[in-house]
Amino acid sequence: MKKLLHITTAFLLFAMLSGCTGTKTNEPPTQQQPAPKSETAISDSKPDPAPSSPPTDPIKPSKKFMNTTNERPIAVMIDNDNSDAWPHAGLEEAYVIYETIVEGGSTRFMALFKGTDTKKIGPVRSSRHYFLDYAMENDAVYVHYGWSPKARKDIPALKINNINGVLGGDDWIFWREPKRKWDYHDVYTSIEKIKEMMKQKKYRDTSEVQNFQYASSELTLADGASARKIEIPYSRYHTTAYEYDETAKLYKRWMRGTPHALSTSDNAVSTKNIIIQYVKNYYLGDGEPNIGRQQLDTVGTGTGYYITNGKTVKINWKKDKRSSKTLYTDEQGHEIQLNDGQTWIQITPINANVVFE
Repeated sequence: MKKLLHITTAFLLFAMLSGCTGTKTNEPPTQQQPAPKSETAISDSKPDPAPSSPPTDPIKPSKKFMNTTNERPIAVMIDNDNSDAWPHAGLEEAYVIYETIVEGGSTRFMALFKGTDTKKIGPVRSSRHYFLDYAMENDAVYVHYGWSPKARKDIPALKINNINGVLGGDDWIFWREPKRKWDYHDVYTSIEKIKEMMKQKKYRDTSEVQNFQYASSELTLADGASARKIEIPYSRYHTTAYEYDETAKLYKRWMRGTPHALSTSDNAVSTKNIIIQYVKNYYLGDGEPNIGRQQLDTVGTGTGYYITNGKTVKINWKKDKRSSKTLYTDEQGHEIQLNDGQTWIQITPINANVVFE
């Protein structure tokens, strides 16, 4: 009976994440997204684990992030190629996390930290040039382990304060915890080590940039549509999903049918706010064959959703240039306010069939 129950649970969860259930509340443009040219970036992969049930223990209250600290943010690139990168470390202490598609149909994260002493962050991965746009608008020191050809050109051209683990002078702040031979999902760092390197490089450690507005009291989005479950398909390879926990008033996070686990916390990843930002993506053609690296139109205007406390409202976004703030506004043109707590910004392909329940 137990075996039958697990099989039934897995089947139902797979159906939810493949868009077979739920009410579709978004009708994005019908632009065709080409299939990936190559899966070489994820070819060294183990099969992802089968869908499983969420943790039964109640999740902890959300960490509070609304503060007036002028500490400069630190942006760390986080690997999410496949299940070999799991569980992640340190994400529970980031105040904002961006998820964006990369080559091969997978995704990568950029996690922003300030006011923390996070002991272990990772696995750390290489830069992609479009993440620089979001690092600049947050005035963040940018931490990565390697780079794509375009990111390698853009980082010095844009004068970004960065720390790169593949350079001899920067590598000592990283360490490896290999899970298997020739593992490339095994690099970690800490806030303490990053700050030591910032001092060596004489990077500014304060900032007056406050990129997000926080509500002074809890927002409920009373006029919003129901958003108790959200499915965000990035590609045929990767889907991100959220499920609302009424007791904790947080969203539990799922990836490819599996709860998003952490090695540095007893709980899976959970968040207070979710922003879906539709952005056009297409092949970059950066001179390296059979890779299929992406270009994202992060500058311009577009649409999306703001989600919190089980509700969602439609939003618009605008970004004037690569270094300028992405302004998220409601349909009346007012800048949105976030509830205090962690925020995930889902930079979503413009033709993604996002489903709400």
